[in-house]
Amino acid sequence: MTALAARAQTLLQEIFGYHEFRGQQAEIITYVAAGNSCLVLMPTGGGKSLCYQLPALLRDGVTIVISPLIALMENQVTVLCEHGIRATYLNSSLPFAAVRTIEQNMLAGEYDLVYVAPERLLTIRFRALLQQVSIALFAIDEAHCVSQWGHDFRPEYGQLAILPQKFPQVPRIALTASADAKTRADILRCLALERARVFISSFDRPNICYRITARTDSRRQLLNFIRGNHPGEAGIVYCRSRKKTETTAAWLNNNNIPALAYHAGMETATRNQHQKKFLQADNIVMVATSAFGLGIDKPDIRFVAHLDLPRSIESYYQETGRAGRDGLPANAWMVYGAGDIIWLRLRIETDTAALPAPVKQAAIARLEALLAFCETTACRRMHLLGYLGEPSAANHSPCGYCDTCLTTNPVQDVTVAAQKALSCVYRTGQSFGVEYLIDVLTGKRTDRVRQWGHDHVSTFGIGQELSIEGWRFVFRHLLALGYFTLGEERFILQLAPTARGILRGETRVKLRLSPHFHLAASQRISPGLPALDVCEAH
Repeated sequence: MTALAARAQTLLQEIFGYHEFRGQQAEIITYVAAGNSCLVLMPTGGGKSLCYQLPALLRDGVTIVISPLIALMENQVTVLCEHGIRATYLNSSLPFAAVRTIEQNMLAGEYDLVYVAPERLLTIRFRALLQQVSIALFAIDEAHCVSQWGHDFRPEYGQLAILPQKFPQVPRIALTASADAKTRADILRCLALERARVFISSFDRPNICYRITARTDSRRQLLNFIRGNHPGEAGIVYCRSRKKTETTAAWLNNNNIPALAYHAGMETATRNQHQKKFLQADNIVMVATSAFGLGIDKPDIRFVAHLDLPRSIESYYQETGRAGRDGLPANAWMVYGAGDIIWLRLRIETDTAALPAPVKQAAIARLEALLAFCETTACRRMHLLGYLGEPSAANHSPCGYCDTCLTTNPVQDVTVAAQKALSCVYRTGQSFGVEYLIDVLTGKRTDRVRQWGHDHVSTFGIGQELSIEGWRFVFRHLLALGYFTLGEERFILQLAPTARGILRGETRVKLRLSPHFHLAASQRISPGLPALDVCEAH
């Protein structure tokens, strides 16, 4: 063991209370502490923070940590200070007087680590300050934000290429838990790390069981999941909107599940109070937006649940990775429906409207990859590791632990059901959403159906062999596979060019049937369909 490695081992025990390093931690820490730059890919819960926090203590000067979220930097600084490490942060939550004091203390050499947002680092004022202090290291946390191909692109991160220009002698370490090969290459290019070493740890979290199911009544499903699997245990429930976090937390409390809400719109004091309670208790469920969880060091989170689809597999992996950090069994559970797919597609259209076409295409590709993961009939763990570029993914066998490995539901050809759904979209003018189309298929003469005259189209009532949930299952799958496009109005389905193959019988659709896909033996779908000129449809 080298002298540097021995010092790192001593600090690990004396300051952080750990007796040994995990995985590649020791190698990364000594490599960076020796003055080298690198990119580190390590799973959530794998100990990324130590990879720059220990080198910060081993090198002379202050380490500047670029972090994207105020909550993340505040939490990490709190933990470091509890360990007796001289750390602070500079962000927009501080009054100017406090900023001035911290800047004077930096000049006096009183900090080992200072956390800043990329926006502050790029200011002339702060860069002038850095020219006057001894800098040990630049650590770029959540480095996938650098790349426009990544799932959380931040334009300010893309300007961090100034670091090697302005501070050529200072080593840099970029860290992320989730970046595919294209994003990794972009990180290396944007941060001028092309010649730097890349450390990639295994992404496998074998103690996490992945479960994904169709949404029926998401709150009731969540309650049943918690009561059946994790009564009295800590967990995180992710929701898309701030309002939904609050209403869901209130609903869980009304059903005797201790729960707290967390989102960026809350008052800082309330948000910090909720976070502190969650970290200290062993039975609280935190209902939060994606703003919660980064840097949260709570090892006994037994489950992470999603009531809405995240934007990408990378986001999903990062968020579910907060479960089971202690290595004990944990669950990653999610419900989703057709509405999630439509909402995310519309959001991509809005968010990428002013961006180059390749960026939009990359966002769509990430969504399609997520939907393929949700709809897969193969082992979810193998699918996930393959997408993330797991070095040993080819050597993995089905885990026997996720829902797709455990299910006994058969895979069946449902091409005719898919043809009926697509035909109904066409016959009703490609101007309606899923629930209306199901009313037509199942023969419901609602006021709206009669108003539009769709109780007289050839597809009216031809789908009575499936339950409402069965048809939702079919539409969700067709949406996920891209057989529909969206109309100008929200939730309106239109036929994609790829639908032609199904309508002509050239493309087969096979699904692992869910419990909601009820098809009585006496009502098997027959191949007979109303005549439809598919060429006319396109």
